[in-house]
Amino acid sequence: MKVCVTAMSAGLNAQVDPRFGRAAYFVFVDTDSMDGESVANPSVGAVGGAGIQSAQLVAERGAQVVITGHLGPNAASALAAAGIRVVMGVQGMTVREAVEAFKAGKFQPSPAQATGPAHMGVGPGGGMGPGGGAGMGRGMGRGMGRMGGFGAMPSSPGFSDKEEEMIALREEMEFIKGRLEYITRRLQELEKEEKGS
Repeated sequence: MKVCVTAMSAGLNAQVDPRFGRAAYFVFVDTDSMDGESVANPSVGAVGGAGIQSAQLVAERGAQVVITGHLGPNAASALAAAGIRVVMGVQGMTVREAVEAFKAGKFQPSPAQATGPAHMGVGPGGGMGPGGGAGMGRGMGRGMGRMGGFGAMPSSPGFSDKEEEMIALREEMEFIKGRLEYITRRLQELEKEEKGS
C-alpha cells in the first residue's frame, strides 16, 4: 500500500508536519518495502487553494492513505472525492515512526473530514513571513510561520479578526507541544543509548 505522510523535510527521518495543504513535503511510502519518495509541496506558498492542490498531487501519485495532523475543509473534501482515507492527529514523530505505527495497526484510517477551519495554517499575507529561523518552528527555517523569528508575529496585520488570531495561536501552541514531545523523547532515547554503550 502507498501512504503519504506530510513532512517538514525530505526523507523517512523527517518530522511529520501537522499541516496538510501547506506541509513542506509529502513523503510517499510503500508500506511493504518501506521505500520512500519525497516530493516538495509546490502549494506551500500558495495564496489560496493549497489544500485542494495538495490533495490533487497526493491523488495523482496514487496514495491510498494520508497521515497528517490537521485537514482544512477543502482538502478534506478533495481527498474524500479521490477516495483517499486519512489518519489525523499525528505529530511529534518521524515519517518512519508514523508509517510503522500505521502498519502495526496503531492508526486507523477513516474517510477524510476537516479538523480545522478553512485556511488553517495560512500565515499573514499568504504565510510567507520574513523569518529565517533555525528550523524548529512551523517555518522550518524558511520564514513561513508566525512566531519566534519564523515569520510575522501574530499581532501583525493579516488576521481578519481576534478569532482567527486565536485559532492561529492555538495551532502554533499544538505544534510547539508536538515538537517538545519529540525532542524530549529523542533526548531520552539518546541518553539511554549513551548509558548502554
